[in-house]
Amino acid sequence: MFATIRSRMILIAILVLGSVYNLLPRDQTIRIRTETGAMKDTVVKVIPPNKGLDLKGGMHLGLELDESERVSTDKARDIDLALTILRKRIDEFGVAEPLIQKVGDERIVVELAGIDDPNRAKAIVQQSAFLEFKITDETGALENALPAMDRVIRRLGLEVGGTGAAEQPAAVQALLGGRDTTVADSAAQDSVAQDSTSQDSTILDDPLVGGTLAGLISPTGFVPGEYLVPETAYPRVDSLLRIPDVRRVLPRDLDLRWNFQPTSVGVQSYRFLYVLERDAIMDGQHLVDAQAGLDQITNGPIVTFELDRTGGRRFGRQTQAHVGDYMAILLDNRVQGQPPVIQSRIDRRGQITLDGRSIQEARDLALTLKAGALPIPLKIVEEGQVSASLGEDSKRAGIIAGIAGTVLVVLIMVTYYHGAGVLAIGALLFYVLLTMGGLAAINATLTLPGLAGLVLSIGIAVDANVLIFERIREELAVGKTVRLAIQEGFDHAMSAIIDSNVSTILTAMFLFQFGTGPVKGFAVTLIMGIIASMVTAIFVTRTFFMVWLDRRPAMKTLSI
Repeated sequence: MFATIRSRMILIAILVLGSVYNLLPRDQTIRIRTETGAMKDTVVKVIPPNKGLDLKGGMHLGLELDESERVSTDKARDIDLALTILRKRIDEFGVAEPLIQKVGDERIVVELAGIDDPNRAKAIVQQSAFLEFKITDETGALENALPAMDRVIRRLGLEVGGTGAAEQPAAVQALLGGRDTTVADSAAQDSVAQDSTSQDSTILDDPLVGGTLAGLISPTGFVPGEYLVPETAYPRVDSLLRIPDVRRVLPRDLDLRWNFQPTSVGVQSYRFLYVLERDAIMDGQHLVDAQAGLDQITNGPIVTFELDRTGGRRFGRQTQAHVGDYMAILLDNRVQGQPPVIQSRIDRRGQITLDGRSIQEARDLALTLKAGALPIPLKIVEEGQVSASLGEDSKRAGIIAGIAGTVLVVLIMVTYYHGAGVLAIGALLFYVLLTMGGLAAINATLTLPGLAGLVLSIGIAVDANVLIFERIREELAVGKTVRLAIQEGFDHAMSAIIDSNVSTILTAMFLFQFGTGPVKGFAVTLIMGIIASMVTAIFVTRTFFMVWLDRRPAMKTLSI
């Protein structure tokens, strides 16, 4: 098929143009944080192939199961499930070529190259994303239990401290006035939640004594089961409510849950506490999709979600049974805003409104919900940062090593094989271009071990030429013509070249299958280099010989 010089040159030109095209800088949209803290999209030029953690910089995390609050009954299963969920999250996060793998039976290693917001990445990796819907308590159980809780605290010899509700500033009155806590019919608006960052109602005006739970925990008087605590007292109140003897005073079928963030009024901050029914009417195990967007009315960030058919039927039955009640939406045991009142049956689709938060936070919430909840929370047990400067140093060292090795190969080939060695070096330039273009085409990540594989494959590339040239020498020694010696040399060396290269590719494939991240990078580069070396040694170098013979058909001797 490629018997003529013209057809061979056309194929070589196609390979070269394809490689150059894959290596051209590309526009890539990334999100950056502005000086005001907001996130915006920006377009940057990216030069392929992708650089790994050791060349580009980034973060390394070692994760294990955090069993402080929930004990794993099957660690191996939970680690495998967490590994799958993390891969989904990181894919949605948008990191190019992340490394996510299990090390041993109890640890997961995550490497993210080019990360410029490590706190956001760690939050996405660690977030459990356990979604629940619970009805608020309407019996006033906490108010009735507060005096008994204070007696238990005094009996234990503890102090509450803090500032009583009667001493809260008048600005709270503005905070708690005239809230709209309704949820529209799902058929009309597909909505199940509104955020509480601008919550309003009225607190009780009764003078309460400071230094007691009854003095620090104030019912808002508007949403059943909703209470207000000064942010300065929040850590202390939370720790006291976790004491088993104090918690036993509250009925067992109720839970205490805090809002996900404080609410500020002027210079003061307050935290909302919610008393909820222990049993959730629905959780996130039936969630099949979640998307971030903007509310058409308020222009604020929202997360729309969809349940499967089974979850939709159950949610519909539960919400229909609780029409008129207030429903809290919890993510990882934190209430996501003001609980709205259920006005009508809600089925498969819903919406979480996130007023006061950025669209990036809405995207992060959507991707963690869609990836699924972690079976057991994860804790960071190992953390490392590779700076961009260190990555540049590694890349520079690898390039210097590659250039030095290539120069030595060039000197040896030209010195030993003369004119034929020059042809081999010309083909070697095509080899480097084809290898880098191939890596860019498959979107591979180039690491420091990958650079080592690239340098090694340069030696393998000329090794094929050495086999061919030595065979040509043998054919010339027995008196064959130059043209026939070249043809016989390529034909008879072919089997040895294919055998050696295929065996190396098989070894590299095993390294890729069973190796870790750096080893896989080495294997990918080596395989791509071997394929490129076979193309250049067998096809490109032979084409150069054909051109040489076509220019000098009467050539009696060969510079080899």
